[in-house]
Amino acid sequence: MSEKSEQQRLSVFKTYKLYVGGKFPRSESGRVYEVTDAKGNWLANAPLSSRKDARDAVVAARKAFGGWSGATAYNRGQVLYRVAEMLEGRRDQFVREVADAEGLGKSKAAAVVDATIDRWVWYAGWTDKIAQVVGGGNPVAGPFFNLSSPEPTGVVAIVAPQESSFLGLVSVVAPVIATGNTAVVVASEKAPLPALSLAEVLATSDVPGGVVNVLSGRTAEIATPLAAHQDVNAIDLAGADEVLAKELEIAAADNLKRVLRPQPVDYARTPGIDRMTAFLETKTVWHPTGSLGASGSSY
Repeated sequence: MSEKSEQQRLSVFKTYKLYVGGKFPRSESGRVYEVTDAKGNWLANAPLSSRKDARDAVVAARKAFGGWSGATAYNRGQVLYRVAEMLEGRRDQFVREVADAEGLGKSKAAAVVDATIDRWVWYAGWTDKIAQVVGGGNPVAGPFFNLSSPEPTGVVAIVAPQESSFLGLVSVVAPVIATGNTAVVVASEKAPLPALSLAEVLATSDVPGGVVNVLSGRTAEIATPLAAHQDVNAIDLAGADEVLAKELEIAAADNLKRVLRPQPVDYARTPGIDRMTAFLETKTVWHPTGSLGASGSSY
């Protein structure tokens, strides 16, 4: 190819789409909105999700819940680790997107991306360990075994952090799916591109379609129907401001959703297990120990 033809080549702009049920639809409304960098320069047109898109995402998440929650914890860990591998392979792309989204220099953006990949690996390692930490045998006064074990809550709506478009995003999404829940994620309104690119990674890894669904657009417009949806079991308000969070919490009370209220978080710090346990239910089972022999001794 000659130097002249290279100079005449047209730019190929990326088309960002939603991620729902393992597929990449445009918003059913046909709407888009402009995404700009920290200096106001145009980056891309992102889909402007509608209430119908939110409802479709909940249907997909519910459909995927049985298979994902029924998978072994070890298998979920393998799947999540595969996501980290894919993120590592697309590291340069995410460095560019995070730098544009958050107004960071290349070195700082690279540090954020590296921390994000490490965070994903960290949660992948917890999938088959969290039950040992929050479950176990309970002492009781009687000839019974009393065992408590954690189970996923169900479909979790996540309002992703507005400022931390990638590290914060993964810090709220990974713990939800690591424990067997499925998720509907409302990406950062002003910086949705890292979230929409993460969806491409999920689609090309082993995460089943519908386990994570990613919507972009106006946070309040998407989150409001999710908070009121009768088939959503819990909601994480990490990226909601004080006024919106109150409105969403009131809407969530209608079907007794679990609600994780927004709080100041340094996403660069080791997160602990709070975001995993926030969306776990505890099942307790009683079983008689029985007795051995005429002496009545028990085991």
